[in-house]
Amino acid sequence: MRMRLDVSYDGTDFHGWAAQPGLRTVQGELGLALATVLRVPGVELVCAGRTDAGVHARGQVVHTDVEEPGDPALLARRLNGILAADVRVRRVAEVPAYFDARFGALWRRYAYRIADRPETVDPLVRSHVLAWPRPLDLDAMNDASQLLVGHHDFASFCKRREGATTIRTLLELSWSRDAAGVAVGTVRADAFCHSMVRSLVGCLIAVGEGRRPVEWAGDILRAEARSSSVAVVHAHGLTLEEVAYPPDDELEARAGQTRSMRVREDADG
Repeated sequence: MRMRLDVSYDGTDFHGWAAQPGLRTVQGELGLALATVLRVPGVELVCAGRTDAGVHARGQVVHTDVEEPGDPALLARRLNGILAADVRVRRVAEVPAYFDARFGALWRRYAYRIADRPETVDPLVRSHVLAWPRPLDLDAMNDASQLLVGHHDFASFCKRREGATTIRTLLELSWSRDAAGVAVGTVRADAFCHSMVRSLVGCLIAVGEGRRPVEWAGDILRAEARSSSVAVVHAHGLTLEEVAYPPDDELEARAGQTRSMRVREDADG
């Protein structure tokens, strides 16, 4: 039986999602808790987004296959009774066998938070909000953001991995201030490559400070090559907020479409 787990975590003390020998990771902690509750040697977990070290999540989605899960609500309670306080299972639900947390997703939405004014720097949220010493022009950042939205090769903003594509569809990139005056960047795409969001934010901060013109963001994108002029900002300001999926009757087709697209793009280099 395939189960979907909706998971939240504070990434501060984790070395990212993916299990690594000798390191504390979200996958490692969650997998150990599931194996303990289900009394099995181990479980395989697939997530929607493999967050990096220090990145947080409110809306991470995970799937796993189990033989006898029992009552989903009870399973969630038992898991939360074992897990440390910095990771919570918000919901457990049975899903169709073809549900795929990774390939079935339509899009992922991240938020990056920046306190760029003295009155918005709150030490109580310092592990989730980047404190920036200079004010940012969000209008300029929004203008630059629009140059990056669309289906592009984001090689300039990604750490290349052997055999992996850097082509993505960026559906939304926008900036606004929340009720506390914190600058919040909303970034939504079909998928993200390694360090992509933090590199995009680093590029846009340079524009927001006035160190670079709006057009520079488009120049960086078109170069399709990493540049030392684009900073990769700190991980702690980034949170995976939401992952969207199609209706159940479209899940299988979506997963197949995504798999074939990734294979085709990887083959094209």
